[in-house]
Order: sequence, then structure tokens, then C-alpha cells
Amino acid sequence: MKRTGKLLIGIAVILLLVAGTAAVVGQFALNRNSAESSETQTESQTAPTTAQVTADLTEPETTTEAETEPEPETEPYVSPIDFESLWEKNPDVIGWITIEGTRIDYPILYSGDNDYYLHHDIDGNETVAGSILLDMEDKTDMTSRHNVIYGHRMKDGSMFKDVIRFREEQFFKEHPYYTIYLPDREIRLKVISCYYAANSYQLRRMYFPTQRAFDKFVERSLEKCPYAAEVEYPVKSLFTLITCSYEVDDARTVLLAVEVDEDGNQILAETAAGGQTETR
Repeated sequence: MKRTGKLLIGIAVILLLVAGTAAVVGQFALNRNSAESSETQTESQTAPTTAQVTADLTEPETTTEAETEPEPETEPYVSPIDFESLWEKNPDVIGWITIEGTRIDYPILYSGDNDYYLHHDIDGNETVAGSILLDMEDKTDMTSRHNVIYGHRMKDGSMFKDVIRFREEQFFKEHPYYTIYLPDREIRLKVISCYYAANSYQLRRMYFPTQRAFDKFVERSLEKCPYAAEVEYPVKSLFTLITCSYEVDDARTVLLAVEVDEDGNQILAETAAGGQTETR
């Protein structure tokens, strides 16, 4: 009987121990689940969502645009030639031609014909020497495709007598540039050819159906001078100085030049597709 009672007491003790252990384990599990739940909630609050990540990747960076500095104002051109004084004397003055190394340093006049200023000076006085004049079919601002300028060849060396000197190869190469001054700009020119020929309309041809036709005209002019300068195509414009010559009857010496920039680079034509418009 006593033995049975002890056995029952032992079983009761074991059951109490098991129950206590289960309670401890349950509390530990509860605490662990609570902690994991808290961590998960914290991560969900702090971790970026997929939408947020995508937005961060696609949102453009904010940059500060560099302030654009205003371009410096270009000072208006001031000609070294006092055109105001020249116009007081004669409003037909349109420019001034200067060729360094020669005596050619004269005003250029325009009357609308090719005769008057061959026999009159800037003051309107009749004279054998005449004046330097622009061809009647050219534009007075010298934007024509072919600009032709005339001057007499005087025995005293004045007017266009020194144009003849460009037929000497050495002089031609030592004096490659000259300048025409206009009221609003300067035209820098490079000599490309000099030769004599019988006087004809071809020397002062103005109209060309295409850019190619004009370029061919320039090419043929170069072929007539054995020491002609190289030319790039398409040619923008041609300037031709013409004076009397005596190699054949009614001969003319012509000096041709193309327009260049300040660095001596030839200025080329900007042609439209096909270039079929007749221009001068």
C-alpha cells in the first residue's frame, strides 16, 4: 500500500515537471514569434518597395544648367576709306581698290554704262586717263558671280598699267593678294590667273546657267596662264581686272582673282541641289 502511494506521488511529480517544461518552451516560442513579427514589421516599414526602386531608377537627376554667357557684340565695320568725303565729291563712288606693290590705289565708280568713266575722272572732268569703273551689268555691292572692273593702261604708269606686271611669273607669285574696300565690308582677293587675249564678250561674261558652267569658265581661264594658282570648286565669285594690251589687235590683259577669308582660305559657293538657276 505504501509502495503504491509512493508510485503515485512519483508520477505526479513527473507530470508537474513535464507541464512546467512545456510552459517554458511555449513561452520561448511565443517570445520568438513575437520578435520575428516585430522584425518583419520593421523591415516592411524600412525596405523599399519594387515601385519605389523603379521610381528611383527612372527619376532623372536634377542638374543645374550652366548659365549661357551672352555672345560678345560684334563691332560695326569701319572702313579705312572715307566714303563720306568721296560721296560729297561724287555719289557714283562704290568702292576702292588697292593692290600692294603697285600704283593701283583708286576709287571705283559706277555710272550704269561702260563708257562715261572711261573718259571722265571722279570730278566729272573729261580726261584720257578716265577712272576705274565697274561693269554696267554688275551689282554695285559686288555680290555678282563675276565682277568685272576696267581701267586704262597709261604710259605714265597710272590707272591699271601695273596689271600688266602680273604677267611676269615672279611678280605674280610675290603679290598674291589685293583688297577691294566697300562702305560696309572688305573683299580680300587672291590672284589666280593673268593672260592677254583678243577683246571679246567672253572676257566679261556674266550669265551662267549652272554652277558647273561657271566653274568651267574659271577652269578655262586658268588654262591660259602657265603659272596659274590652284583653285577649289565650286567657286563663289570671280573678280576680273581688264586693261588694254597690244600683243594683238584690240587685245586685253586680264587679271583674275577669287575671294578668300582673312586667313587666305578660298570662300566656296553654297549651291542648291542641281544648281540650275541662272545667276550672274
